[in-house]
Amino acid sequence: MDLSLHERTALVSGGSQGIGRAAAHALAELGASVIVLARNAEPLQRVVAGLPVANGQIHSLVTADSADTPALREAMRALCADRQIDILVNNTGGPPGGLAMTAAPDDYLLAFRQHLVANQVLAQAVIPGMRARGYGRIVNVISTSVKEPIRNLGVSNTVRGAVASWAKTLAGELGPFGITVNNVLPGYTRTQRLDQIVADRVRTTGKSEHEIQQAMLASVPLGRFASAEEIANVIAFLASPAAGYVTGINVPVDGGRMQSL
Repeated sequence: MDLSLHERTALVSGGSQGIGRAAAHALAELGASVIVLARNAEPLQRVVAGLPVANGQIHSLVTADSADTPALREAMRALCADRQIDILVNNTGGPPGGLAMTAAPDDYLLAFRQHLVANQVLAQAVIPGMRARGYGRIVNVISTSVKEPIRNLGVSNTVRGAVASWAKTLAGELGPFGITVNNVLPGYTRTQRLDQIVADRVRTTGKSEHEIQQAMLASVPLGRFASAEEIANVIAFLASPAAGYVTGINVPVDGGRMQSL
């Protein structure tokens, strides 16, 4: 099985922590040169310093805010003038919890800008180079909510579904050029996002953190939360040559929690 990413370059957004950081490590372990992108340079510097280096790999960072579309576009213009990107991992932290019916319109607009619009800006920057080389991998880290909406995550459910449909459409458009587009749907994963969801449920229910976590795990056949590394392993596979005939799909990594096929 060909998993080698030697002489490939990957751009990982949201690369300073959680699943993004784990994905950067997984891709580097397969031989890719990795560029991590997020708002703050200091945590990105720590990530870059910790990535494995062999066979001429060059790791670096880019700072940009996914909510600032013009600045993100300019950062990508400068990056792609200097580096060729073969793998794009779109990964952005989820919107705050809350009911869909009580969310402000601006909450939806911000979420679409941070997720769908930012993904579009990054994709438009890297796709020309991918087409020229006949190889490209776009992997979007979204949520199991695209299959089964999650209660009290109204804005997130909405924007995640939009990203899934965008990705499916893009997969059809880019397939003829050797570019695949896939979505990874993490289940309950030990990240800051999980901490945020648990804290929200503690506030709204009055239950303890332990009670909330046990209730969540009761729905997971494997009986535990995922590690960020387990999600990253699936991302890395989809980025590899071995996954060259896999495109336009949603891949749940949820310990069997979802009831749908």
